[in-house]
Amino acid sequence: MVLAGLSACSSRAPAPAIPAPSLPPQAQAPLSPSPPAHFSRPEAEALFTFGYNSVLERYIDPVSLSDIGLAGLKALEPLDPALKIRRAGSSLEVVRSNAVIGSFRLPAADDAPGWGRVTAGVLGLLVDGTPVLHQKPSEALYKTVFEGALAPLDPFSRYATSEEANTHRGMRNGFGGVGLLFESIDNAVTITRVLPGTPAEAAGLRPGHRILAIDGHLAHGQGSEQVREWLRGPTNSDVTLTVEDAESARRWLVVLTRTLILLPTVEADLDNTLGIIRITSFNQRTTTAVAEVLAGMQRQTRGTLQGVILDLRGNPGGLLDQAVSLSDLFLERGPIVSTRGRHPDARQFYSATPGDLSSGVPLAVLIDGESASAAEIVAAALQDSGRAVVIGTTSYGKGTVQTVIQLPNGGELTLTWSRFHTPSGYVLHGLGVMPAACTSGQDNAETVLLDMHEHEAERASQSGLWRSVDPRQSAQRATLRASCPPQPHPEAAIDDQVAHRLLEDRALYRQALRLTQPLQAARGL
Repeated sequence: MVLAGLSACSSRAPAPAIPAPSLPPQAQAPLSPSPPAHFSRPEAEALFTFGYNSVLERYIDPVSLSDIGLAGLKALEPLDPALKIRRAGSSLEVVRSNAVIGSFRLPAADDAPGWGRVTAGVLGLLVDGTPVLHQKPSEALYKTVFEGALAPLDPFSRYATSEEANTHRGMRNGFGGVGLLFESIDNAVTITRVLPGTPAEAAGLRPGHRILAIDGHLAHGQGSEQVREWLRGPTNSDVTLTVEDAESARRWLVVLTRTLILLPTVEADLDNTLGIIRITSFNQRTTTAVAEVLAGMQRQTRGTLQGVILDLRGNPGGLLDQAVSLSDLFLERGPIVSTRGRHPDARQFYSATPGDLSSGVPLAVLIDGESASAAEIVAAALQDSGRAVVIGTTSYGKGTVQTVIQLPNGGELTLTWSRFHTPSGYVLHGLGVMPAACTSGQDNAETVLLDMHEHEAERASQSGLWRSVDPRQSAQRATLRASCPPQPHPEAAIDDQVAHRLLEDRALYRQALRLTQPLQAARGL
């Protein structure tokens, strides 16, 4: 399923469907690929100077441009087997077929403009003098160098091309589109889901309908990226679709007006008086959606909501501010998370504001080995405050914050610039969140609950070690993680069963809360 086909969009009233027994005469196949974009040394120098300066200023640890600049340039070597880039004393040499074709003075380790000039100079030399690199688009060369330069830093610092950056911004902040999901089935673009309240729904489009053409371009046989590009566009702009009903073979034209849409991240269900809220990621609308769901549950149960299960399994994270605001929905007071890094703006402290939207009902949070980042912030904040029982497996342990920097070419640098610290003070990165009820390797809810009861003192002691272990003690942290091994539990029934039992038995629930509650929270300090 292609989420991007969700081509976000609200609409003006769509134009009436116009019967179209055949494809419009303007329908045409896409043009052949354009030639590689022309390389510009000034453009490249400005881009890499800006990028390297951003790394120097914002990366969480001190960085030597001598190391990452050389690593970036050496990443070009696999593109041309005859190419070698090496350090030779105070110079950088470019060698091809065992002959030195260029030499550059090595700048200082903190000289971003100098490394920008050297990088642009090497690229210009290779584009002008090597057939292989001459055929490469500029953007492909930029991506190769930036990826090589950032690779030694950490797995979460990365470069995105301008096209990729546009997609990422759409995922975070929304994009203009028409509100549908699609898949390519037998080379036909088939609608699989229509979002409520969007132009696609207002136009009567339904799952199973086929999109034959978009603004006159044949959709049949096109890749998902191309179809997504055609469906998306500026908000308030029109897009014309030729649509076919597969059952009746009826064809018609429909004109939709794109509008801003955010991909849905929240799903909800009500099991009698227990609310179940699944959050798949965190974008700009996640907290608002959860607040709306909670209000709806309170109305449906007429104020008798007995508990809420917050399912964060498989949630890879997302926007930090949404993790903070979502945690705040369930808290009256106290810290939520703090971040610490080299840059002054990377040092932040977030606290709850008065008002628990759930009215203090018992809360269970489900996590697994793929719950990461923003999902771990929520789980740790609610656990440390004594507000929720965490159930499942140890989480992923991705406790760093990334800042996104827009580059002069429209691309983006994502740089790790701070680390999360939970309300009780421990560092999430490389450790994760420890569940009070561990379901790793288990298939029986009663066994999990019995183990929790019989080993209460042991689990409470382990919780204390979890919060006090030094971040530099990687072996000890690995041992703690192994006590409840992280595992993917996307739809494990045992997690839901344990959550239901705890929320239905208040004595068990209170016991589970005590297992992982910090001493100061237990004392009400």
